[in-house]
Amino acid sequence: MAKITYIEPDGQRRELDVPDGCSVMEGAIDNGIEGIVAQCGGGCSCGTCHVYVLSGAAGEPGEEELEMLELVAAERKPNSRLSCQLEVGPALEGLVVQIPDRQY
Repeated sequence: MAKITYIEPDGQRRELDVPDGCSVMEGAIDNGIEGIVAQCGGGCSCGTCHVYVLSGAAGEPGEEELEMLELVAAERKPNSRLSCQLEVGPALEGLVVQIPDRQY
């Protein structure tokens, strides 16, 4: 498990223990975090689980993720990631993500 902090669009911070092997998106959906739509269910084909990584070692996005990040509704920033592509494990301990104000 890793502690992941989600900052919802309204500014509320929620720190959760998310099981290893889950995605940051699944952790959000399973715990009722506001702002993650995940329309495609984690298939990296919709861009509605867009987040900004504020701190933590999230690694670099792959080619498929970079292509989907071109289509996100909120402003794309250098720290933009798709939460479905962030697999939880020890390396993500302490990750902080901010959810943009819109996913459509």
